[in-house]
Amino acid sequence: MEIVIRPRVNGRAVCSGCGRRRPGYDRLPPRRFEFVPLWQIAIFFVYALRRVDCPTCGVVVERVPWSNGKSQLTTTYQWFLARWAKRLAWQEVATIFHTTWEHVRDAVRHAVFWGIVHRSLSGLEALGIDEIQWRRGHHYLTLVYQLDAGCKRLVWISRERTEDSLREFFCLHGDTIRSTLRFVCSDLWKPYLKVLRECAGSAVHVLDRFHIMKLLNKAMDDVRAAEAKRLRHDGYEPLLKHSRWCLLKRPENLTNRQTVKLSELLKYNLQSVRAYLHREDFQRFWDYSSPGWAGRFLDEWTARVMRTRLEPLKKVARSLRTHRELLMNWFRAQGTISAGTVEGFNNKAKLTMRKSYGFRMYETIELALYHQLGALPQPEFTHEFC
Repeated sequence: MEIVIRPRVNGRAVCSGCGRRRPGYDRLPPRRFEFVPLWQIAIFFVYALRRVDCPTCGVVVERVPWSNGKSQLTTTYQWFLARWAKRLAWQEVATIFHTTWEHVRDAVRHAVFWGIVHRSLSGLEALGIDEIQWRRGHHYLTLVYQLDAGCKRLVWISRERTEDSLREFFCLHGDTIRSTLRFVCSDLWKPYLKVLRECAGSAVHVLDRFHIMKLLNKAMDDVRAAEAKRLRHDGYEPLLKHSRWCLLKRPENLTNRQTVKLSELLKYNLQSVRAYLHREDFQRFWDYSSPGWAGRFLDEWTARVMRTRLEPLKKVARSLRTHRELLMNWFRAQGTISAGTVEGFNNKAKLTMRKSYGFRMYETIELALYHQLGALPQPEFTHEFC
């Protein structure tokens, strides 16, 4: 269905550059602008755009209220496609509504650009910083999340995981957030630690429970894997077979079979068992409420580990000693901020990539992640289609 639009008689066109009414110059051939389909019928606006003779901007095309620039889609239809693109893969949206993947991408770009321009970062109190891999090989994205109690969202994406990737965020938004920023959460990646010391030194930098226990679990799993390989090579009984999750999971989360397996393992004097006991002993660290007593426990625990022959665990102990002050900030923050939210957002980001079977271009994944995780504002509409 084509709806022909004609300008009002004696009406002057609006310049697309300065927004003022200017005298006409000539008229272009009719163009079709795709609108939201009604009752499974494709709708097109047909209009011959006028050009105006503007003393400021020169001869330019007029501004029309239903479309922007040279887009073949109406603004309403772009928001319609962008809303559906949050629920489905972009190609699936294009197939359902008989349009192209490029049109869906342009609609998402329009929604993202509008949302970024109209969002506000004032009053931001907590930031979470992490990286994810987005392509095969060492290709990473630096992601910065807002972790306030009433607002959790993605606020920044940058290529790679270098100092410049994070410093660019503070260069653009540092003046806006510096006065209100109270907490920052990150892992032990050195470029991030350096930039946060320089650009967010007044905020409490928290190395939280999630990342520390992740390091301990990895170290314990390395001990188990090396010992299992050594026992198999020496011809001993494969005691550690099917024991990985028995050792990694918390005791309250074990199944009945895993509980029996763990009780059998604890009877043996294995390096894996000693690493497991050290890991479980460290869990008491998080029960302290005083940074002073927590620091005393940390010093004693690292001293015990350094006297063992468990090299992966000793490496973690040395790292904890190096970042002792940052670790104590967990208690000063009193549980206000946690990287668990950051990891949840990272999983959603990976789901967005899996849903579209990956992205080849950085710009495309940037648009997709802002659209899904940015909680960007949208204009108010009379009717919402989805």
